[in-house]
Amino acid sequence: MTRAVVFAGPSIDAATVTELAPVEVRPPVKRGDIDLLLAEPEPPTHIGIIDGQFLQQLMISPKEVLRAIDRHPEPVRVFGSSSMGALRAAELVHEGMVGVGQVFELYRSGAINADDEVAVTFDTDSQRALCEPMVNIRVAIAAAVDRGVISPGSAETLLAGAKGLYFPDRTYARILRLPGVREAVGEPELVALRDFLDTDAPDAKREDAIALLRRMDLR
Repeated sequence: MTRAVVFAGPSIDAATVTELAPVEVRPPVKRGDIDLLLAEPEPPTHIGIIDGQFLQQLMISPKEVLRAIDRHPEPVRVFGSSSMGALRAAELVHEGMVGVGQVFELYRSGAINADDEVAVTFDTDSQRALCEPMVNIRVAIAAAVDRGVISPGSAETLLAGAKGLYFPDRTYARILRLPGVREAVGEPELVALRDFLDTDAPDAKREDAIALLRRMDLR
């Protein structure tokens, strides 16, 4: 019997998850959660890790994921994307964890390597993100350059400004108000970028979460 559990929160809402796949949705994963699942009378056959906890609780360790992958007599298929899932999948792709999406590929390729690239603070009741993840900023700024909204030089300035902020402080409003950004980028590009971010910017984490649910292929 197939049983799938997905840990999700700020990257994608639970209602959308259950619309897309027949899974049980749990809040962002923390250390010990997978071990508790494996100890249940009927443990899951599939686990999807999208979001995880960083500041609120201890992060899930690679060893805990490996215990699921190596479970006997029935290994668990473990998928990761978007946030904590992408981070752990990049570390464990050669051990059998399935990584999905562009955030995973950025980690696997070495283009990014820091935990703060995917870290966000979020409201524990609504699971709503209270800041913008650095990886989403990277993907959105790259898209803005591709569409001619801003120049490559402006993109470098914006990314440097965003990276210089402590991750809970990263919001587009704050980044666009940074003194060095305003001086280097200029008002016309900032106006165009604000409009792009409000209307057309990609949401890398959410897109990858949807890709993970499709990759699990549970229907």
